[in-house]
Amino acid sequence: MSDGLEIKARIEALREKMSEAGADWYLMTTADPHGSEYINPYYREREYFSGFTGSNGDLLVGKKEALLWTDGRYFVQAAKELEGSGIRLMKMGQAGVPKLTEYIADKISMGECFMADGRLISADLGKRLALLFKEKRVIFISDKNLTEEIWENRPSDSAGKIRVLPESLTGSNPSRRIGHVVVKMREHGAASHVITKLDDQMWLLNLRGEDIACNPVAYSYTVINGRDVSVYLKKASAMTSVCDSLRHSGITVKDYDDFYDDLEKMNLEAPVLLDSNNINYRAYQILWKKGRIIDKINPTEEMKAVKNATEIAHIKDVYLYDSAILTRFLFFMKKNAVRQKITEFEAAELLDGMRAQLDGFRGLSFPTISAWKGNAAMMHYEATLYDNAVIDGDGLYLVDSGGQYDGGTTDVTRTLVLGKVSDEIRLHFTRTVMAMLRLQNTIFLKGCTGLNLDIIARQPMWEMGMDYKCGTGHGIGYMLNVHEGPHNIRWAHRGERPETPIVPGMIVSDEPGVYVEGSHGIRIENIELCREITENDDGTFLGFEPLTLVPIDLDGIIPEEMQPRDIELLNNYHALVRKKLMPFMQGEDIAMLNEATKAIG
Repeated sequence: MSDGLEIKARIEALREKMSEAGADWYLMTTADPHGSEYINPYYREREYFSGFTGSNGDLLVGKKEALLWTDGRYFVQAAKELEGSGIRLMKMGQAGVPKLTEYIADKISMGECFMADGRLISADLGKRLALLFKEKRVIFISDKNLTEEIWENRPSDSAGKIRVLPESLTGSNPSRRIGHVVVKMREHGAASHVITKLDDQMWLLNLRGEDIACNPVAYSYTVINGRDVSVYLKKASAMTSVCDSLRHSGITVKDYDDFYDDLEKMNLEAPVLLDSNNINYRAYQILWKKGRIIDKINPTEEMKAVKNATEIAHIKDVYLYDSAILTRFLFFMKKNAVRQKITEFEAAELLDGMRAQLDGFRGLSFPTISAWKGNAAMMHYEATLYDNAVIDGDGLYLVDSGGQYDGGTTDVTRTLVLGKVSDEIRLHFTRTVMAMLRLQNTIFLKGCTGLNLDIIARQPMWEMGMDYKCGTGHGIGYMLNVHEGPHNIRWAHRGERPETPIVPGMIVSDEPGVYVEGSHGIRIENIELCREITENDDGTFLGFEPLTLVPIDLDGIIPEEMQPRDIELLNNYHALVRKKLMPFMQGEDIAMLNEATKAIG
């Protein structure tokens, strides 16, 4: 972590470059040219110039002020990391806090110059800024990057190996998937399609890469132009075997670095289908000049969200093995963490090492969150070797973790009671468990979106006048990104596009929580598979099947605070966990599993 004085010096160096370029404002988002959620260190310029290490944030630098916008997951973390930097924290979604574009509209003056790297902002944001600046006659420069000359010891823009997945793992092949995309293109009236989103391309082409930690993707661009399909890969990644496999599917392989020049020269059949939420502003500008654009969600985004039978079979196996490993870890922590004064970092290292021993393990799906007491109130806290707490005394320990395997991507959170905790903390814990289980066991009519379902999980919190500043659930990729759309579970609509219904074959997290700054954080997360329950004259009814099979710490439960139905749901879940995990337990873990999953009430 950089200190405040160091960040101030970097901001001042940037302002000097701004002055030389005639710019009054400079914007940095958390992005790479593909709109990735997690990004290669090479592109973490917002982090370098702010010191904020969270995965979401926008840094706006003016001549006299600097501001950083981030969401509720990171309020506590951002406040800590921005100390002494002179950068003002803008808490997104809070009363009195304007959105980034609203602030720019209010502060920017007629005739000023605004700069941003068009490759590193979304087309959607670029379009909104361009419209705003047109009204104010602001000069908008989006083809320059001022950070490159300032950033000392910048990480290299390396490219990792690419591997081709067999159809036995994916249940389909690139030719078939491209055919489905072309059909969808025609339904939209499009003749060509440009895809820059990395996980969409990996799914489409049955590829996996190593260019972003925890996300098995490769830097790439894909163009479907009539019947011709081209994929742009980095030379260091495009091994002969990969190129041969793609060519066998009728796909032309080109050099990643030639994409923008080729796009300028390319004779694309119109109209062009693209997703302005998932393409950068520079690519959008090139395509916009070529003719009519159809701005719709990428067909690949919708298709990969619904897992096929082959994927589901592998996913169920992976979650079973992963759940067994996490359960054994939790038993160890329950028995030894306080007695041995294990640190948060040591606990994360232990769990990561246990996962690494599983067959088909390819790496973590995100850095393990191992958090003791108040650190757990920071939703995306990450303990490091030099900055971590010792687990000692009484309190709550939260671990949010997951792995990438041949056969699936996992994500699971559990919170443990270590020692004695207050009745208030146990009440918060109980409500969190009630919330998770109620959503897991809900039955809903086909056509419902996450907006319809969110209140089921959030109601136990709202009844106490509490809320958690994040969504309740997100989609999860198959051997891909741990966060995947287009479906989700949240209480408020965001964006202009309609919400995506949750349908059979979709996987979604179920993770309500309570976060009290400086005191404790509680999250209980299961991953759910949507499936059909029944169909009758009133319609098709859907529900969830839990993929996560990990005990919930009964020491945190106050049975008297639960309705009889809530107790029944907890007991039924624990009976299932006990049945599924018992074959994986040995020695004293057998007795611990029986105790951890005993019926209450």
